Amino acid sequence: MAVSIQTIVLGPLETNCHVVHENGACVVVDPGMNPQPLLDMLGDLGLRPQEVWLTHGHGDHIAGIAALSETFPELQLVCPAGDAHMLIDAMANLSAPFGFSITSQPADCLVEPGASLTVGSSQWLVIDSSGHTRGSVSYYNSEAATVITGDALFAGSIGRTDIPGGSAARLLRNIRANLLPLAGDTAVLPGHGESSTIGKEKKSNPFLIA
Repeated sequence: MAVSIQTIVLGPLETNCHVVHENGACVVVDPGMNPQPLLDMLGDLGLRPQEVWLTHGHGDHIAGIAALSETFPELQLVCPAGDAHMLIDAMANLSAPFGFSITSQPADCLVEPGASLTVGSSQWLVIDSSGHTRGSVSYYNSEAATVITGDALFAGSIGRTDIPGGSAARLLRNIRANLLPLAGDTAVLPGHGESSTIGKEKKSNPFLIA
């Protein structure tokens, strides 16, 4: 059975949460605020996630962890090593300045670029796409021709870098070195907004064609 991915938009910041599953194995990527629709979808699909993968540690991407962990106590939390501190610090994850004060349990597993994660029989490569935060990563599966980019690469845009931990030079360097070399038909599933492809972004993203 091929890997399947469903995307659901959560919370006032319209964060894309991706449910990746294959033959009963399931992970949730970036569970955002107001996660009840996500829980409903998991129930409708008959899925019990084993892990949460985070692309980075901002509050709008971690807010649903508590509800998921309460529903699925065995859930393991996978976080980029460079953003681990953000899970337990509402100032560092930028939720406190916006009046949300979101925190999470500490990560069960810290990952570095180059690591490989699995969903069923599918292998997902952890790619360095830092620059939006110090530890931001993307998750890439070649067989599904899909990369989940969080807030690194969007359709027609890139992640903000005018925030603590942000670096425009680092983000652009990592996008060009680590994301754009992927096959042109690779689907880009970002943390906000519409999906795209690597080929389309190489041709038309104004931040990348200058």
